[in-house]
Amino acid sequence: MKKRTFLPECYILFVLLLLYLPIAVVVVYSFNDTKLFHWAGFTFDWYSRLMRNRSIIDAFFNSLKLAALSSLSAAVLGTVGAVGVSRRHFRGRASLENLSLIPIMVPEIILGMAYLAFFSFLRLPMGMLTLTLAHTTFCVPYIFVNVKARLTGLDPSITEAARDLGAGGFRVFFDITLPLILPSVLSGTLLAFAMSMDDVIISFFTTGVQTNTLPLQVYSMLKTGVTPEVNALCTVMLGVVFLLVAVGRLAASVRRRFRGAAPEPPHLA
Repeated sequence: MKKRTFLPECYILFVLLLLYLPIAVVVVYSFNDTKLFHWAGFTFDWYSRLMRNRSIIDAFFNSLKLAALSSLSAAVLGTVGAVGVSRRHFRGRASLENLSLIPIMVPEIILGMAYLAFFSFLRLPMGMLTLTLAHTTFCVPYIFVNVKARLTGLDPSITEAARDLGAGGFRVFFDITLPLILPSVLSGTLLAFAMSMDDVIISFFTTGVQTNTLPLQVYSMLKTGVTPEVNALCTVMLGVVFLLVAVGRLAASVRRRFRGAAPEPPHLA
């Protein structure tokens, strides 16, 4: 009888500890009654202070606004670009696809300096406009790659049949293509939203004096010491993410159960 080893389970447990133990420490110390890294008692004081800290709250809403604008703009540009490239066969198509992935492969510090030089050349005032343009640019490839992969697996005869039945290009796209690629568009948009919320380097080069984002606010607080208010903010954001994931899983479960309980159509004799 072959002896069973627990090395795979131990490896997975080790990886999970590396991933989630720091997050657990952040959550626990958001309830600590001191700024120091030793437990001094349970308190909600840092959450009340967080609600009164206008700089963090304003930076958080700026980040939400920036991420929403850039991810939605990138969703439109990336989807249209992926559909256009997949439908056309021309010389240099592979080169164009590789060029569209450059914002993912190039280090962010190079992109940040390039955006700074370009916006300075155009004499654009640094602020929310330049932040949105920069974030939209590096978010487009995430949607482009997801949608392009989905379009590669679609049967082209579906759209060809719609055209044979008299549907125009816009009708085919909105009635057939878009519903089929919508999961890829949504997943790419969510990924772009997360990347925009998390960005520090590009935002540092393209922001203005009067516009601040949450990552830059936390980065600036490192000079004077990060208070547990940041831990409280991370805990709140983590709780919201877990809640959205739970709601999504519950909605998917209800949808599958509803489809499974749907009566079968009557068979004609």
